[in-house]
Amino acid sequence: MHDLTGFQRDLLYVVAGYDHPNGLGIKRDLESYYEQEIHHSRLYPNLDTLADKGLVEKGEQDRRANYYSLTRRGWREIEARREWESEQLPDREEAIDQ
Repeated sequence: MHDLTGFQRDLLYVVAGYDHPNGLGIKRDLESYYEQEIHHSRLYPNLDTLADKGLVEKGEQDRRANYYSLTRRGWREIEARREWESEQLPDREEAIDQ
């Protein structure tokens, strides 16, 4: 996951939160989080990059929409990232006492 942009990492987390979301659903969640419009020209190339890296599977939902789901590798990458984040953060009580 170290080679992903922050936006790509956020995409990965949004895809992980749903069962086969389509691009518009992902876009809506990211727009809510970023509090700004996410253009298709930013969204879909980044989803394709995640698919090319084997982190996300892309499938056809219907003729007009694709769905996305996390691969096993994608889940492993998220788990490794969460473990790394927890190692970086001090225990909350320790941080308050400092």
